[in-house]
Amino acid sequence: MRVIFMGTPEFAVASLRALYENNCEIVAVITSPDKPAGRGQKLSMSAVKVFAQQKNLNILQPTNLKDETFLATLKQLDADLQIIVAFRMLPHAVWSMHKYGTFNLHGSLLPQYRGAAPINWAIINGETTTGLTTFFLEEKIDTGNIIFQEEIPIDFEDTADSLHDKLMNAGAELVIKTVNAIQSANYQRLPQQHLIADYMTLKNAPKIFKEHCKISWQQNSLPIYNFIRGMSSEPAAWTEIKDIKNNTVTSLKIFETEIVLVSEPKPAATFETDAKNYLRIYTNDGALDIKNLQLAGKKRMNVKDFLRGHSFENKTFLI
Repeated sequence: MRVIFMGTPEFAVASLRALYENNCEIVAVITSPDKPAGRGQKLSMSAVKVFAQQKNLNILQPTNLKDETFLATLKQLDADLQIIVAFRMLPHAVWSMHKYGTFNLHGSLLPQYRGAAPINWAIINGETTTGLTTFFLEEKIDTGNIIFQEEIPIDFEDTADSLHDKLMNAGAELVIKTVNAIQSANYQRLPQQHLIADYMTLKNAPKIFKEHCKISWQQNSLPIYNFIRGMSSEPAAWTEIKDIKNNTVTSLKIFETEIVLVSEPKPAATFETDAKNYLRIYTNDGALDIKNLQLAGKKRMNVKDFLRGHSFENKTFLI
C-alpha cells in the first residue's frame, strides 16, 4: 500500500519510524516548513523532517495546503492512503483525495478530548485513564468514524511528558495495526455518535496558551497538583513572586510538586522554606512542596539547588 505520512513533532516520529521499519511504501512525508527558533533565530527543521531526511524519504513542506501546485503534486504521488499524526487541519481536497481516505491518530479516547491538547487536559482534569484513537477524517475536526481505540492508564505521578511518551509509543503500534486492517479490509467505521450517551459530558482539549498556564493558589491542592503536572514540561505552569522591597514581580515556572498534608492551614499562596531543603506553598486546603522549578531567565533546577542561590527574604507569592 502506497502511503503519505503527515506530521511534525516528536510524537509523530514514532509512527513514521514504525511505518518505515514495517516496510510500508512511504511515497511522501509532509511536514511543516522550517521556522526560526532559539536566540539566534536559525531555521529549525521539524522532528519528522529530521527523521525523513535520515531515511532519504521524499519530503514536502507546503505553506498552503490549498495551493493548486501542491494539490497536483499530491495527486501525482498516486497514494492509496494518508496517515496523519500531530499535523494541522486539512482541507477537504487533501483528506478526501486517495482511495482509502485519510486516518488520524489522536491522543484520547474519542469523542472525549477533541482538540489540540488531549494529553495535557486529561491530566489537568485528573483522569486516571486516557487512550488512543485512529479515525477517518471528516469535515469537523476529530469527529470522524473510529477505526481502533486503545485505553492507556494515567499514573498519579504522570506528567504531560511521561504520558506523551506512553501514547507516542503505543500510538505507533496502533498506526501499524490500522494500516494492516485497512489493507486487508478488516476494520470498522464506528460513528462517534454511537459512543455518546445522554448522560455524558464531553470534555474538550483546546490549544493551551501562556495565559492559561498561571497557577491559582486559591484552589485545593489536588487540582493544582494536576494542573502543574498536566503542563509539565511544556508549556509549563507558572506563578509570580513579588519582591516587596524593590516592588518588582518575577515569573517562576513550576514543573513538579508533592502534596503535603498540614496540621495548621495558612492563607493560600503563603509560603515557608528552611532556605536549604524545601519550599512549601499553601493552598486552599493544604500545601504543595515544590520539587522542580525555573526562575525567569535562569536554568531549570531542583529545589535544593535553587534555594542555594535564591533568597525568599522580602518575597511573596501572588495569588
